[in-house]
Amino acid sequence: MKVIVDNKIPYIKGVIEELGGDTPNEVVYVPGMKFTKEIVRDADALIIRTRTHCNRGLLEGSKVKFIATATIGYDHIDTDYCREAGITWTNAPGCNSASVEQYIHSTLLLLEKEKGFTLKNKCIGVVGVGNVGSKVCKVALSLSMRVLMNDLPRADKEGAGQFTDLETIARECDVITFHTPLHKEGKYKTYHLANTAFFNSLKKCPVIINTSRGEITETSALLSAIEKKQIQEAVIDVWENEPDINLELLEKVFIGTPHIAGYSADGKANATRMSLESLCRFFQINPNFEIHPSKPENPVIKASTEAEAYLQTYNPERDSKALKTHPELFEQLRGDYPLRREKEAYTFQII
Repeated sequence: MKVIVDNKIPYIKGVIEELGGDTPNEVVYVPGMKFTKEIVRDADALIIRTRTHCNRGLLEGSKVKFIATATIGYDHIDTDYCREAGITWTNAPGCNSASVEQYIHSTLLLLEKEKGFTLKNKCIGVVGVGNVGSKVCKVALSLSMRVLMNDLPRADKEGAGQFTDLETIARECDVITFHTPLHKEGKYKTYHLANTAFFNSLKKCPVIINTSRGEITETSALLSAIEKKQIQEAVIDVWENEPDINLELLEKVFIGTPHIAGYSADGKANATRMSLESLCRFFQINPNFEIHPSKPENPVIKASTEAEAYLQTYNPERDSKALKTHPELFEQLRGDYPLRREKEAYTFQII
């Protein structure tokens, strides 16, 4: 079996080659943006990230029968073409939800520490309450925040009782954080969900956070909202037109990072494991492998408060400073990201 693999997917090299028993698989590692028709033509499977667009232009005429994306999102896969061509695809739902939870948790703590933004009793609106959004709700409740949830697909399926509309979110929330998939059309359209009309409807000058997809927020509208002081701070991890991001917006946001909110070692290990398990199921291979991220160098954290200790597990200011200093290195900062461990890898000692 021949597999083409994005060369930035960790924990996979040396594992995938040995799947399938005595005959090693042929595995070719390629940068995500360098997949071409010629490279994939005689491949049986692809394991990718968001930088590889799997569509007719790439896949037509190839032997590819299976695609695994080691990501939650899959808008980079033309699912209609794959169905037409008989290509099975899988994603990794929830793989990095705890990593994004860590990013949001640290960001909220930074708002309190650096901006004097008291969290207790503030209202947070969570737009998109799936694997990630559900965890963010729990974080907010643990910080004594009031939580409003907006999720149209879940509201249609489960009933509107526990959910609220976007108009209420815009009216009542001090923090609004987006965790939706990208849908460019249809009933659940999320493309430019945060547009000029949305920002004009805000009542409380909230903090805006986007760790979902760059196209959820309309760049020009967000810039205008910052300039008009319709919002007090913005935290942006995902951008329109990555890696050619808007430098004016980067300069104005409180935290701006290169699409790495989900890039913990734990989340990456989960994504790789899920991708390999899906590959094994499709090709009827025994999934006899183990993946474990390495332990942190200093697993014991000493601090005067739990908030301070938590920020020692991960502080997004470091990633923001790196991007703001060298925005031209967006892809490199993302591709060579030093994977961080999540809270469970540490022991806190509050002194």
